[in-house]
Amino acid sequence: MHIAATAPLALSEASLDPLVLERELAVQTAKALEENASSAKPKPDAVIHNNIIPGRMKRFLAENTLLGQQFVINPDLTVEQAAKDAGVTITGYARVSVGEGIEKEKEDFAAEVAKMVQA
Repeated sequence: MHIAATAPLALSEASLDPLVLERELAVQTAKALEENASSAKPKPDAVIHNNIIPGRMKRFLAENTLLGQQFVINPDLTVEQAAKDAGVTITGYARVSVGEGIEKEKEDFAAEVAKMVQA
């Protein structure tokens, strides 16, 4: 259910592409600094870099890794914890979308008609 519904980027934080993490950290840092600059009560830089940005990155990882997601049946558990409670170890997954990998050859309609007339 989780894989189909949320299309996680990776199984866990360890298997997530470092470039994705780096890009997300840059986005969250810029966003936090921009929000702080336009705030009526700006927070100290230490609070932003030690609390806000790590919290946003933790939420990003929870939403984009399969094992970190909240379990749909019991949101108090993560998928990883629910699997452990069931005595299961998740080692990988595969997500296939409908039509993925199907390549249709495009042909010019006029050429197709001409080919049918010659036959």
